Amino acid sequence: MLADDLLRLAHIIGATVLFGTGAGIAFFMVMARRTRDARLIAHVAGTVVVADTVFTATAVIFQPITGYLLATSIGWSLSEGWIALSLILYVVTGLFWLPVVWIQIQLRNLARFAAAENTPLPPAFDRLYAIWFACGFPAFFAVIGIFWLMLAKPQFSLF
Repeated sequence: MLADDLLRLAHIIGATVLFGTGAGIAFFMVMARRTRDARLIAHVAGTVVVADTVFTATAVIFQPITGYLLATSIGWSLSEGWIALSLILYVVTGLFWLPVVWIQIQLRNLARFAAAENTPLPPAFDRLYAIWFACGFPAFFAVIGIFWLMLAKPQFSLF
């Protein structure tokens, strides 16, 4: 039972890192962008790119591993409805996260260039930011859905 508890703890820590880093990144990027200060945005976006690489990417890899080990250890089938739907929502989250990572790098680079040239942020910055911002909502709600499924474990058949 100790192994199951440790796996459950590891899985919860991974989920917390994913959600917390995502929420933190979103908050700091939104607040930095509101200033329209290219130097500040470049700094914050640079930190965001590092945080996404160190924390989010690590947790993205860690979560399915701990989830699989936990499910098999307890005896849950990955085809159980709530687990299968959680996995689908995890993929949905990833499909929105991957472009966000690329966009954050572009936002950082555009802000760095504007800061170095002492020019305003280019229109491309605002277009990319709008896409970045919009991608956050489906990913956020997909993660909330995963949390609910993990807590409630509703019994239904998906396949």
